[in-house]
Amino acid sequence: MQALFVSTGIVALAEIGDKTQLLAFVLAARFKRPVPIIMGILVATLLNHGVAGALGALLPSVFNPQVLTWILAVSFLLMAAWMLIPDKLDDDGLKLQQHGIFVTTLLTFFIAEMGDKTQIATIALAAQYNAFWSVVIGTTLGMMLANIPAVLVGGRLAHKLPVRLVHGIAACIFAILGLLALLRALHGTGLF
Repeated sequence: MQALFVSTGIVALAEIGDKTQLLAFVLAARFKRPVPIIMGILVATLLNHGVAGALGALLPSVFNPQVLTWILAVSFLLMAAWMLIPDKLDDDGLKLQQHGIFVTTLLTFFIAEMGDKTQIATIALAAQYNAFWSVVIGTTLGMMLANIPAVLVGGRLAHKLPVRLVHGIAACIFAILGLLALLRALHGTGLF
């Protein structure tokens, strides 16, 4: 259950002001049809985070536990720093709209999530918790918690969100996870 709750909370916070949330605002303002947009986000996230979770679940079998702990510690600390960098949205992906709202949303979200903070977080969380389903369900739920309201309110409230505060909280959570992993890594080497 911890993997589910941590994954949901971290991704929901990390997604506030993220480029995919900005994409949700843009799609909602452009198409004004929330159901196909929400379904496109859900399917794209499940596919993207499923692949990321599978990669994360594979990492413990590739690296010994000590090396993996160091990798996770550094990854979480880098994610904490990355959370403090504002995202921008390129309009290039929206040129796909000739394929319909659902397909446009699915493709643009899937592509936008490639290498994104939440995808990297999914890999790291799946590696740390070794709980594929809990992490993928949690990160997908976190994405939906952040993006469904974005779709429903469109661009009307985007400028009123305390994005810096929310990103600061998410950065703190990633930093805590990184420091805990770092302490585990140092303890495992006998340095602590």
